[in-house]
Amino acid sequence: MKWSEEAWQAAQPVYNTILDMPFIKELANGTLDAEKFKYYLQQDAHYLEHFARALAIIGAKLTDVDTMLQYIRFAEGAVVVERALHDSYFKEYKIGERAEVSPTCHHYIHYLQSTAYSADACVGLAAVLPCFWIYKAVGDHIVQIAETTGNPYQNWIATYAGEEFGILVEKAIAITNDAANNATVIQQQQMTEAFMYAARLEYAFWDSAYTLEKW
Repeated sequence: MKWSEEAWQAAQPVYNTILDMPFIKELANGTLDAEKFKYYLQQDAHYLEHFARALAIIGAKLTDVDTMLQYIRFAEGAVVVERALHDSYFKEYKIGERAEVSPTCHHYIHYLQSTAYSADACVGLAAVLPCFWIYKAVGDHIVQIAETTGNPYQNWIATYAGEEFGILVEKAIAITNDAANNATVIQQQQMTEAFMYAARLEYAFWDSAYTLEKW
C-alpha cells in the first residue's frame, strides 16, 4: 500500500466529519450565509499567501533538482488557480480590506510554515498535502449532490471539482509518495502525523468561518 493510501485511510474519520459540516452542506445546496462565505474567502486569502511561502520553502529543500522544479511548477499552478477564484469572488462581493486573521487561520499558517522550515522535506510535503487533496475530494463530493441552479457558490464547486485542479492534486500526491518511498520508517510516521494534523486543521478552518471566529 502506498503511503498516501495509508494516510488517507487514517484521515478518513476526519474527512467524513468534514462532509457533515454545516458549511459544506449549505455550500452544496446554495444556502450558506453570504457573510460566512465572505469571511471564509478573506481568511482563505490570508492563508493562501502563507501557504505559498510554505510551498516555496519545501520546494527549496528538495534535493533532487528535477523533483524540485516539478514541485515549484505544480505549486505555482495550484496557487494561481486558487487566487483566480479569490479574485473573482472578491470582485463580485466588493470585498476591499480583509478581516483580521482568525485564530484558526493564524494557527494553521504558522503550523505549516514552522513545519516547512524545521521538519524534513518529506514531512513538509505531507503537511501541505491535505489542503490540496481534501479540497479536491470535497469538491468531487459536492458536485455530486450540489444544487447547481442559482447556486451562488457554483464557481467554487467547479474549481475544486475541476480537471485542472485534479491534475495538480495528483502531482502533489505522486511527489509525496516518492518522498515517502525514500524516507525512513520514523519519517514516514512523522509524515502521517503531519497529514493528520493538517486534515484536522482543514476541518477547523471551515468551522471557524461558519462561526465567524474572532479573537
